[in-house]
Amino acid sequence: MHSQNITLLAQKLRAKEFSSVELTQHFLDRIKQFDTSINSFITITEEKALTAAKIADTRISNGEKNPLIGIPIAHKDLFCTQNTLTTCASKMLNNFVPPYESTVTQRMLDSGSIMLGKTNMDEFAMGSSNENSFFGSVKNPWNLEAVPGGSSGGSAAAVAAGLIVAATGTDTGGSIRQPASFCGITGLKPTYGRVSRFGMIAFASSLDQAGPMARSAEDCAHILNSIAGFDEKDSTSSEAEKEDYTAHLNQPLTGLKIGLPKEYFGDALDQEVAKVTLDAVKEFEKLGATIVDISLPNLNLSIPSYYVIAPSEASSNLSRFDGVRFGHRCDDPKDLLDMYMRSRSEGFGAEVQKRIMVGTYALSEGYYDAYYLKAQKIRRLIKQDFVDALSQVDVIMGPVAPTTAFKLNSKTQDPVAMYLEDIYTLSVNLAGIPAMSIPAGFIDKMPVGLQIMGNYFAEAKLLNVAHQFQQNTDWHTQTPTLAEGV
Repeated sequence: MHSQNITLLAQKLRAKEFSSVELTQHFLDRIKQFDTSINSFITITEEKALTAAKIADTRISNGEKNPLIGIPIAHKDLFCTQNTLTTCASKMLNNFVPPYESTVTQRMLDSGSIMLGKTNMDEFAMGSSNENSFFGSVKNPWNLEAVPGGSSGGSAAAVAAGLIVAATGTDTGGSIRQPASFCGITGLKPTYGRVSRFGMIAFASSLDQAGPMARSAEDCAHILNSIAGFDEKDSTSSEAEKEDYTAHLNQPLTGLKIGLPKEYFGDALDQEVAKVTLDAVKEFEKLGATIVDISLPNLNLSIPSYYVIAPSEASSNLSRFDGVRFGHRCDDPKDLLDMYMRSRSEGFGAEVQKRIMVGTYALSEGYYDAYYLKAQKIRRLIKQDFVDALSQVDVIMGPVAPTTAFKLNSKTQDPVAMYLEDIYTLSVNLAGIPAMSIPAGFIDKMPVGLQIMGNYFAEAKLLNVAHQFQQNTDWHTQTPTLAEGV
């Protein structure tokens, strides 16, 4: 059981070196042993997992081939899971048990993977540090005094600590890539519309996208094979053909053109992070790639644009949590207005309330044109920057975040510093292109991720590029002390 690699675990399960029940129990035991200090899980579904593992063992014995059968994983706690608590890390939903399954979790169930539980996150996916959770902060397994990144911090920390083999996350402005970078794992945000959003509790509907988080690009490819593809239940789901994302992993990178945007290497970037990033790019040159200097001139507008669009959509999406049908309801309301006001003020945390207020303001009469409409026009310019750049190069590379993981509570009092954490990731969501973070090195024993961005629906290309890097480096195999000997 000493490998976290899906391909290898699948081979060993088929060779009967161990059963899925034994593998599942192994990871459940690790969660019990280590998660008290990391806090990466909100709910652990032990009974369901062991029952599913027995079924998986039968499927393997019957000769079924899907590499995910019997593999222990976890889901970020904003995917609705039938008859299993789904909280979005909020008091508002701390009693919500969905009557249906999200498309992502259903497809993972169909693939035979075993859900061990639901991972902690920033409340309603709003945050870059996983400190905005009703269930407490998640700790970074590399240093328990540092944040794991957000909002998919629980998923990233659990994979890094070897509590699960892989996990799902969602990325609205960097929420898969930044925690992947901070925790030293691989995380992919697919093209908007590539993975169904049905049953994903919405934050900002035009930006949210689900994706895989695992040790390696190959593992992410296996999961993307399971979750990608058209879904008629999601009106924004793309009908573009899905492909086998594992099929082209071994293509050589000779002639690959890599764009380096000058805007990514300005004053905001820590010099040591810049060095690790550029050293990783040199590795690609050794593999036959060429470097092209490019520009994304509107990058600096991505934060102001995002922080108008995302809260506006959140204000609209979160209006459904009103204390009437499901979720938290205040005690003994005097009247309907009192119930709305107290249920919402008791149910939502400070960051969520702040974003709802900002969004409601931006959408209000007299401000809609000045803020929301203007932000959407800027978004179009940002998208065009990427379209222009990707007409010259195959992929774009740069840092994921300006620094390595910062200390817990170091930025909670400074929202602007916290928002600036996403300066290199937000623009990707505004443009809707795919991007990933792969482990590229360390600074003072803390992981650093390299961001790889590509053209629409070029996930297979990104995974190929990442896999070739991982065949020639071993950053993705490094584990924090508590994950040694998994």
